[in-house]
Amino acid sequence: MGFLANMAQIFLAADQAGLAAIGAGLAVCMGTFSSIGESRIACHAIDGMVRNPEMAKNLRSTMILAIALDESTAIYAFVIAILILFVL
Repeated sequence: MGFLANMAQIFLAADQAGLAAIGAGLAVCMGTFSSIGESRIACHAIDGMVRNPEMAKNLRSTMILAIALDESTAIYAFVIAILILFVL
């Protein structure tokens, strides 16, 4: 309970700029998790290519599409972090 009480005091004492910095930091952290997702997508696609070489072309195109969609989440998180810092 001590940790939650300390965090409540910190948030009550924080000003608007501090909370905006925390929010931007969280947005950037969520964007970095995108790299973990991209590595898992590539790993499993390569796994599939090794197991079934005839499907390599299909798997490659699907992998590129999935990585592009996953990368867009990181870009959105970065844009949100910039908006939080400079607009709010």
